[in-house]
Amino acid sequence: MGTVRKITMKEIAELSGVGKSTVSRYFNGGYVKEETRKRIASIIQQYNYEPNSFARLKAKSSRMIGIIAPCLDSIVTSQVLMSIDRHLRQEGYSTMIINTDHQEALELQYLEKLWRMNVDGLILSATHLSDAHRTLLSQIDIPVVVVAQNYPDGICIINDDYYGGKFVGSYIGSRHHRSVACLCVDTWDEAIGVVRRQGILDGLKESGIERPYVYLSDFSFAHACTQVERILDEHSIDALICSTDRQALGAYKVIRERGYRIPEDISVISFGGYDVSELLTPQLATVRFDSEYSGKCCARTILRMIRNEEVQPIQYVNYTFIEGESVCTRTAHPSDE
Repeated sequence: MGTVRKITMKEIAELSGVGKSTVSRYFNGGYVKEETRKRIASIIQQYNYEPNSFARLKAKSSRMIGIIAPCLDSIVTSQVLMSIDRHLRQEGYSTMIINTDHQEALELQYLEKLWRMNVDGLILSATHLSDAHRTLLSQIDIPVVVVAQNYPDGICIINDDYYGGKFVGSYIGSRHHRSVACLCVDTWDEAIGVVRRQGILDGLKESGIERPYVYLSDFSFAHACTQVERILDEHSIDALICSTDRQALGAYKVIRERGYRIPEDISVISFGGYDVSELLTPQLATVRFDSEYSGKCCARTILRMIRNEEVQPIQYVNYTFIEGESVCTRTAHPSDE
């Protein structure tokens, strides 16, 4: 009867297609993806491998979490990042934050670079998840949490964009507005450009507003100003829904420059709940997602994954409505009665 060849931990890693540190985490009860765990177990069973106290390598924790953000000049993104950093520090972890300036190539580059740097986990604050993102994320064998975009293949923390959007659409419709424009962002951003937009449109439709004027802008103040000028040149509107408070700031500027009053002539509503928005006159009506909770939830989730504890695959961040004074109630149309 032949004997089974002895195999080393390094060879198990090579046969499993993972790093030696992943095999070490497997033996020490650390986080390993289920698919990878099964692959390692199969190799161990095939070669009848039994680690002893000398062969076993203790996985070293760096107590460092890598965070990739699309930008650092977004108020909401900054609030989430600060909350993540604060809650991780309380648990003895440090963060390494990388700004990619919305460049997909940089996101992919730094995802892989941070992974190779032996961080304990990765947090990706995303405005877009491409096929390349999904392919790379499926290969990464340390805990990963995606923030702000739905990630069905892994763990994500997302705003309740659909129902937040639907609330705003219904709110505008219930106040008898009939000529409504929506300043949206491109569908490249699935959460805001697809999910939130659909919620807005569904809320408007249920209120009898079938065909709002939909315009696209990016997240910048300057481009929002340009697009609001186009809207006012091309349509007579009584309400404007903005995707973010920054867009709404541009809308305030252009609407006033054109001699219109807010909300008497044009109601304005948006999403963000920035503190600075409270300084606008009239105070902006806006939906605020809980950025502090989002960051706390993200930090808590990545730590649970590091400890190999069970986590919910999708966790939603709820919203509150700041009514402000920038939306008025129009006279009801006979068809509304």
